[in-house]
Amino acid sequence: MTATSAAQHTSAGRRSALKGPFRGPEAAPHWERPALASVLVVATVLYAWGIDHAAIHPYYSAAARSMATSWRALFFGGLDPSGSITIDKLPGALWPEAAAVRLFGPHTWALALPQVVEGVLTVWLLHRVVRAWAGPFAALIAALVLTLTPVTVVLTRATIPDTTLTLLLVAAAGALEKAVRTGRLLPLISCGVWVGLAFQAKMLQAWLVLPVFAVVYQLAAPGTPLRRALRCLLSGAVSLIVSCSWILLVRATPATDRPYLDGTSDNSPFSLVFGYNGLSRFGSDPSAFGAAAGTAASRTTGNTGWGLLINHTVGPQVAWFLPLALLAAVLGVAWRNGQPRTDLPRAGFLLWGGWLAVHAMVFSMSNGNHAYYTAVIAPALAALAGAGLALFRGEYEAGGRRRVALPSAIVVTVAWALVLDRPTRFLPWLLPVAVMLAVCGALGLWTAGARTPRRMVHYALAAGIAATLVVPAGWAFSCLEPLYAGASAAPVCGPVGTFHHDAVRHRASLRRVGLDQPGARDIALLRYLTAHRHGEKYLLAAQAAYTAEPLLRAESQPVLVMGGFTGNTPFPTVERLDTLVATRQVRYALLTARRPATPATTWVRAKCRSVLPSAYGRRTNGSLTLYDCRPQG
Repeated sequence: MTATSAAQHTSAGRRSALKGPFRGPEAAPHWERPALASVLVVATVLYAWGIDHAAIHPYYSAAARSMATSWRALFFGGLDPSGSITIDKLPGALWPEAAAVRLFGPHTWALALPQVVEGVLTVWLLHRVVRAWAGPFAALIAALVLTLTPVTVVLTRATIPDTTLTLLLVAAAGALEKAVRTGRLLPLISCGVWVGLAFQAKMLQAWLVLPVFAVVYQLAAPGTPLRRALRCLLSGAVSLIVSCSWILLVRATPATDRPYLDGTSDNSPFSLVFGYNGLSRFGSDPSAFGAAAGTAASRTTGNTGWGLLINHTVGPQVAWFLPLALLAAVLGVAWRNGQPRTDLPRAGFLLWGGWLAVHAMVFSMSNGNHAYYTAVIAPALAALAGAGLALFRGEYEAGGRRRVALPSAIVVTVAWALVLDRPTRFLPWLLPVAVMLAVCGALGLWTAGARTPRRMVHYALAAGIAATLVVPAGWAFSCLEPLYAGASAAPVCGPVGTFHHDAVRHRASLRRVGLDQPGARDIALLRYLTAHRHGEKYLLAAQAAYTAEPLLRAESQPVLVMGGFTGNTPFPTVERLDTLVATRQVRYALLTARRPATPATTWVRAKCRSVLPSAYGRRTNGSLTLYDCRPQG
């Protein structure tokens, strides 16, 4: 027997050993393509609705517009077109957005379009990955659950790197599953490439899946232990090379030929990735590994601890199917006890269960998390929910004591939805609907016998599945209303978060940040600065990104952003700022009372003259003060 025929015989033998829905690739049932098309249409409409008023992130959108007009800013992730300082992340996730702005122009919808495409692609790709593992029924449920997960919806309608991260990691999971299923090396190498690309979007968070991938491959892939270990090392090396490619290129570029790296005290890309966006988010040292003191972004939110996934803010965003996912992961592994080491269903449950467990553990141990960080958990919950229902359905149809798992899972999932919704009592009319559907579905499944028409069992199953989806779907659709979509910089679905409560209490304006819709204050200031600009390189120097963002979104002009995102990064030095003013490269400085003083801002207040607000059409300064730093005489 040849090696090829032996491999085919082994693969066929592995597939024939599987039971129920886990039989490997199979012909598409007649309902699959129309059902998948319907899910993708729902995802597209849900994610793209009102895209011209999308909740674009003020910081990332300003950087994307700058990157669209300058190759230097594009590669290095410059916050302004001149690339004086970078954003506080790697720029990979903003490259598609910058490309869209460059192609279609500086419009809000152009900036948000890549996020919509990435969101729909993630749904389609998860369906493809789950189908190859657990069959078409599980794949359809997984795609539908992911589509209607609130955090997925609200994040896809924003402009934040987590959508890109999630897409690339789902692609990596699919490649790993193919490597385990086929025993081929190329899919394992491509898995490393996908993880490396995900690193360009969200840095170290992309590596959280690597231990899970390695364990699953070692446990379930064909071949000898040594061969599996060597292949894992090769894939890991590929992932490391792709991950560190931008870091190494920036490190090799002289500091005088590139922007200053935000969030660092030493202008090192390693400090940006492993310090500011790594170690400083754990423990009590905000300056760990070269991070600039006082710049740790994790200080801005308190979502942490072992109850993170079920608290009143994060829980309704992502955790609707958490009990079902945990039940599926545990029983999916336990019920496959005694199967060969290379058992594919068990490998899938280990993969997605490990993905969920590692992320939950790391998020719980970090100093704090925005609710939207948990979007990366949504594919694992969706895959486990779909595969779990498929597993329980197979056991139900097979008969025996395990048949109670299917109706029990439906009841538990709906009961958990009532628990999650209880603190807010949001959309109360949906709860009776969910309970009614759950009762009909569960009773129909429990009481069905051998003589029950098959279509009646299908109706009961459909009612049960609908019961599990109706409440999270209500939360997901609610974020189409700006009042229930959170802030542009911290999107969340539903009546949670400070943005929603402040808007209700003070009737705050819900007008979103726009890429092509500057406010009256910004227009007046831009006109004044443009009229008084006489050859200076920079339109002005601005204290922190907060003051520069509106001007950068309104018009792509060089702005010297002092202090970077938080205002605490040691850039520029006082000597450098003095030189720029003396050589007439910068004239005006815009300072804010909302950020702490730094040596550079202290120099501005001591050396420059404040400009009367009436000079640029304002009655009062408010929190911003404009200074004229041109030397006299």
